[in-house]
Amino acid sequence: MLVSTATYTTILASALVLFASSNLTPAAEAHSWMDCVNWKFHSRTNPDFSDKGGYCRGYARRYPKDLNFGTLDDASPSRHYQQAGNPNTALPCSDRRHGKDIGSDETMGDPVSSAYGGKYGEMATIRSGETLCVRWPAKNHAEGNEDNTIVQINLIKSRNSQDATQAELLRNTIARLPYKNCSRGSGTDKKPCGGCFKMPARSPGLYLLQWRWMLNPGEWYTSCADIQIEDDKRGNKRRL
Repeated sequence: MLVSTATYTTILASALVLFASSNLTPAAEAHSWMDCVNWKFHSRTNPDFSDKGGYCRGYARRYPKDLNFGTLDDASPSRHYQQAGNPNTALPCSDRRHGKDIGSDETMGDPVSSAYGGKYGEMATIRSGETLCVRWPAKNHAEGNEDNTIVQINLIKSRNSQDATQAELLRNTIARLPYKNCSRGSGTDKKPCGGCFKMPARSPGLYLLQWRWMLNPGEWYTSCADIQIEDDKRGNKRRL
């Protein structure tokens, strides 16, 4: 059967569109989150945030520890949580109900320890004055054409019944870390990034730490973790 030139052109154009959409479309960019709140390097002289370069001794709330690094954008819902409304008064930690992107469940446990252990990663335990290192996946946002935006680390003593408000957390910013501080990793999506800072003086107890990152102006993503701060004197520990 003969096919006219016009028909052949239409068929060819349709085939090219189908091929492009199925084979040439780049992977969609995802948005980041904190996985580890207490990263330990194997080497102090060659700090490396990849799984080969260290290990985690404290995770974000309800973080599934057995999944591969940087893969929770495929979860339902995805791990990343984007705050909705006024970024200064928005919900600080995802509850799976609120937010522009609702994110995985990061509500406080009752007791707090129930959000850690078992299928979740362990809670971080540190002392005031120690260096704390946090980690996050690049998720295609640490390339040369991307701005090196800032990650806020906010720390406040948690309440007995509920988390602090975002406004309270913003009054307690203890570190600002460059987002693109990354180690070599698996491509641009799962490239491991992170930053370190010294813990300020705090009385022994349980505290809420928030990782907060602005991708675009007014577009904030957060992750939350509970950390146990112990007495500086070894052997004299207090747990809440």
